[in-house]
Parts: sequence; structure tokens; C-alpha cells
Amino acid sequence: MTEPRWLDETEMRAWAGFLETSNLLAKLVETQLRDVGSVTQVQYEILTRLHESAGLRSRMTELAHAMVCSRSGLTYQVAQMEKAGLLRRETDPDDERGVFAVLTPDGLEVLARTAPGHVGVVREGFLDALTPRDLAQLAAIMDRTRAHLKSLVDVQPPRRVPHD
Repeated sequence: MTEPRWLDETEMRAWAGFLETSNLLAKLVETQLRDVGSVTQVQYEILTRLHESAGLRSRMTELAHAMVCSRSGLTYQVAQMEKAGLLRRETDPDDERGVFAVLTPDGLEVLARTAPGHVGVVREGFLDALTPRDLAQLAAIMDRTRAHLKSLVDVQPPRRVPHD
């Protein structure tokens, strides 16, 4: 058995710093979204992705893939948001197995109310602490690590096919 490649001091500092920064920023963002829009960060992401989609709608499978989450996890969130009136589900008229999540006027209103503060929190809590050079470097690092991780992680598990 080969010895693990343990993290050296700089690697550990980078990894621990990434985790703590990510957790602190998530807490800051989550607090703002709950206080202003009564939504979670995941629900806000669903709202923004639908807002950016043609016709304010997206197939559930495509939405789950884009958000790197399970279909069941997305279905739960969408059900909660549907109960709150923020979106609705519609069957795809061209494929009865397909379901769309569709942004409602109430969902648009929550997005309009929360977006300014959300951007402010992201800027104040994260982006404003970086120089333009830092930000360019970070963007390049995130592009590279995202591409690498997408080559390693199966982000959309195959559908289970029922057996006869």
C-alpha cells in the first residue's frame, strides 16, 4: 500500500482557508436571504437560474445538473417553493415524463427584493476584500478547478430504469 500524499503546510493553509472562507460566506449569504426573502441559498439559486432561463422555465433534470444536486434533492426544494408560490411545475407538452420548473410572479418579486442585498453581501463579504489582480487570479483558479472537478465527478447520475 502506498503512503498518502499528506498536505504540506501551504496546502493545508490553502485547504483550511478555502473551507473556512466558504463556510463564513455561506453563513453571511444565508442570513441575508432568509432575513429579506425567507429563502435559503439553494432556493435563491433556483430562482436565479429560472430567471436566467428562456421563458423563466427549466426542465428539472437540466436544473439539477446545472446546480450539481440530485434530482430528489431538487424535487424537495421545488416542492417547498411551489407551496410558497415562488414557482410551479408543468409537464413538458412534448415529453410527458419531463417536468419544468417555472418562475411565478411571486418568485420574481422575491428575487427582485433579495437580489440587491445579496449582491451587496457578496461584494462586502468577499469581492471587495480582493484587488482586481487577486480577482482575476481567483477567477482563473476557479475555472481550472471547476473544469478538473467536472472531469472527476458524475454530476448527473443516470435515471434508474424500472425492471419488469
